[in-house]
Amino acid sequence: MRFIYQAKDSHGSLRSGELNVDSYETATMQLRQQGLYVVSLEEAANVTTKSGPSLFEKKISRRDIVEFASQLAVMVDAGVPIASALEGLVAQTDIPSMRTMLTSLQAGVQAGEDLSTALGKYPKHFDKAFVNLVRASEASGQLGPMLERIAVQYRTESETRSKIKGALIYPGVMVTMCIGVVIFLLTFVFPKLMPMFVGREKDIPGPTKVLLTLSTSMTAYWPWYVGVTLTVIVASVVFSRQSAGRIFMDWMKIHLPPFHVLSRKVALSRSLRTLSTTLNAGVPMLDALQLSAGTSNNHFYECCWNHVSEQVTTGRQVHEALQGQTLFPKMVVQMIASGEKTGRLGNVLEKVSDYLEREVANTVKTVTSLLEPLIITVLGSAIGGIAIAMLLPIFKLSSPVR
Repeated sequence: MRFIYQAKDSHGSLRSGELNVDSYETATMQLRQQGLYVVSLEEAANVTTKSGPSLFEKKISRRDIVEFASQLAVMVDAGVPIASALEGLVAQTDIPSMRTMLTSLQAGVQAGEDLSTALGKYPKHFDKAFVNLVRASEASGQLGPMLERIAVQYRTESETRSKIKGALIYPGVMVTMCIGVVIFLLTFVFPKLMPMFVGREKDIPGPTKVLLTLSTSMTAYWPWYVGVTLTVIVASVVFSRQSAGRIFMDWMKIHLPPFHVLSRKVALSRSLRTLSTTLNAGVPMLDALQLSAGTSNNHFYECCWNHVSEQVTTGRQVHEALQGQTLFPKMVVQMIASGEKTGRLGNVLEKVSDYLEREVANTVKTVTSLLEPLIITVLGSAIGGIAIAMLLPIFKLSSPVR
């Protein structure tokens, strides 16, 4: 097997080359024996000539980061040096992009960097909260427990996200099927019935006339319909990626029923979980509030947390700054107040976030149970209405004239 490597020598100079060995572990061992610190090491077959990753290369997922934090926590708790632990993780992973990133982390640690500094070079995979939590745990000597705590938090968020996506799959499939059936009826079935109505337009009921007009329009100008639909989709995607579009979508999430309750609980539980974890790790309050604002993933909750941060700088307590904020339930504000009075704010916030996560799970079940009969009723009425509009003129024209 042929491997292409980049490594640094004892003077910090970057060297590159190729090795012909039988395994990845052997290549790493040979480079270490030469006194080199590996920066990147990939099998030649996996190296592309492009400047970016391959289109079909597996990307690093949230689950991969969770597993990384969990496994590293176990090794650090067992007394394994961080550089050696990263080397072991490099040997275990089968994802080329993950292996490259871990190799770079290992090289940084071996060169004298803190783990948090090395992680900060990959903001796409390790957000500010992750990096700051690791930095705080490095200062307190609690890196292993903190990594496990981070893994638990990320795993919980991933499970919540999966539950929400799963709840939306059924409505999405039903709506898609309904749209497909309606298009099929209007573009294939109705045109075959039109010859029956030639010369008898006065006897056709009103609903059928409307559907006939729509059917004729769709079959005659279908390129325009397709073009307009694609334009709307592309414009919506582009708009949603703009600052104004994200703000609009965030507003819709927390105000449009029936998902507004669910979206508020998700944003609140996520930010409170981050706040509790950072405070328990010894992160200063202002930094913890800023990190919580960033992890809420909602513009309006982020603005609320930034407002709280500004108020705290003037000497006010968190619960005082939250007074009057409609996005925060009174129960949450009261719990924060009790936590600040007892000096156990981090533990109280952790319990509140646990409660909200249970509420999210219950809300997902409730919303799903309400949506299913509603969607069936609406879609059944739409398709049934079209079917009746198709059959009414047939019955009317075939009935004997009196």
